[in-house]
Amino acid sequence: MLFTSVNVPITPYRSLLLGCCLAAMGLMVSQTASAITTKDISYTVDNMPYQGYYAKADKPNAPFILLIHDWDGVTDYERKRADMLASQGYNVLAADMFGAGIRPTTMEDKKRLTARLYDDRNKMRRLLAGALNVGQQQGNNVQQGVTMGYCFGGTVALELARSGFPQKAFVPFHGAFDIPAGQNYDTTSGEILVFHGTADEAVSLESFTMLGKTLEAAKVPHEMVTYSGAKHAYTVFDTASYDARADQRSWKRYLDFLADEYK
Repeated sequence: MLFTSVNVPITPYRSLLLGCCLAAMGLMVSQTASAITTKDISYTVDNMPYQGYYAKADKPNAPFILLIHDWDGVTDYERKRADMLASQGYNVLAADMFGAGIRPTTMEDKKRLTARLYDDRNKMRRLLAGALNVGQQQGNNVQQGVTMGYCFGGTVALELARSGFPQKAFVPFHGAFDIPAGQNYDTTSGEILVFHGTADEAVSLESFTMLGKTLEAAKVPHEMVTYSGAKHAYTVFDTASYDARADQRSWKRYLDFLADEYK
């Protein structure tokens, strides 16, 4: 099956045309009460299998959102968030950054899998390109889309922003903000919306502030929101870190932001 590849620059200085071969679609297709269509979706990147999750809104030409998981991989949490967004009128692909069937449960495995991608940003960008190609193959205009992510996924969303890939916005929820050597936001195309908890012990407020200064210097349109008392991973339901107030407020602001982007 042939289709146009999506370009995600590999470094600030060169671009590489990336291909992604769409493999068999998952057989699990369901129709939810709100009339959204959902399915598991299989694809390959670098000749390795990956399995994401696609939630399609029941309306024509729905805007596209690429959702990047935290360090657990694509789980019920990402599926629920994708469904929530699809019910609001968006087509959502929850991308797989680890590989089909690789869903770590131990701290050691989570650190190992994320560290592997933190240390190989070219690989991270190839995986993003592969996911964007899948979204494109599903009939979406990915260059008019939004990329969002949770924790590790928020960091990945900012990687795409720095790559210069054109989208409307990049939205990390309790992500990390460190910039790898040799990277910057000089070619970022699109707004950046950041949600962060001031009680986050994993990502400091100093790092949050530095990101704001960096975006301002690069003249990247941005909005940065903090929530008092919210810890790292404050949006993750049924965990000790969950903060209902911060989750509900950030979600409402996110939906309002999306509505403004797609007026």
